[in-house]
Amino acid sequence: MAYHLPVLASESIEALAIRAEGTYVDATFGGGGHSRLILERLGENGRLLGFDQDEDALANVPEDGRFTFVHHNFRFLKRFLRLHRITELDGILADLGVSSHQLDVAERGFSYRFDAALDMRMNRQQEKTAASIVNSYEPDALQEVFSRYGEVRNAKTLAQRIAEEREFRPIETIGAFLAAVEPVIRGHRARYLSQAFQALRIEVNDEMGALQDFLGQALELLRPGGRLVVITYHSIEDRMVKNFFKAGNFEGRLEKDFYGNIQRPFKVIYKKALIPSEEEVRENPRARSAKLRVGEKV
Repeated sequence: MAYHLPVLASESIEALAIRAEGTYVDATFGGGGHSRLILERLGENGRLLGFDQDEDALANVPEDGRFTFVHHNFRFLKRFLRLHRITELDGILADLGVSSHQLDVAERGFSYRFDAALDMRMNRQQEKTAASIVNSYEPDALQEVFSRYGEVRNAKTLAQRIAEEREFRPIETIGAFLAAVEPVIRGHRARYLSQAFQALRIEVNDEMGALQDFLGQALELLRPGGRLVVITYHSIEDRMVKNFFKAGNFEGRLEKDFYGNIQRPFKVIYKKALIPSEEEVRENPRARSAKLRVGEKV
């Protein structure tokens, strides 16, 4: 099964500062690219758990006694580590991007390049799809989704157009969605559609809610000195991660103890986020918006 090369591969593995006998989590297993690189650095007593809610990822699970696959969303990190009797981790890696496999398989409905059901579910067991959002959300709610998660400039016009079109017939397929929104596309068509599809994907999969749940549990599970490495592709995700590393909350609000000392849950390893090299972006254009941040638990 074709998956993309992992983004910022060497940078993310170096940032984990892997201990040969340590216990690690690849929170977004996908094609297993990052996991394979972590396993190369683990000793025989090291341990790696890979989380992924997408059943297609099962095809990439390595035959390695040190590896355990957890077929669930990383927002349930703590629950499934407890199941495996793990209470402390040396490092966690999360690459938040949608995989090339998901984008390239037409029937998954992640890409406007194919006509298929308007789906976009990472976990195909859940009920909510992009079609159910497009056909049931009130125009104000649709506007909020497109504006917040896609930064679509004419989000209100787009939402109203969708609401008008669905009065005639439900918008169930990518082709029907494109036909409905074509008259209101502004600027570069591919960029506009990418933003609109990204917004729907984030809403379908509650990606921001899952990220909040995950980060809180990651802090709790890391041992002092353990590293959390996160690769983001969206400004909202990046801001959440940056604030969480800085302050332990999502607003970036610094809190002080009784004596007035600022409480910082992490030592931030790089002041500025690492970004892919020009060469990596040339080889893998989907890496262009990636940002890598690293926190070491205090």
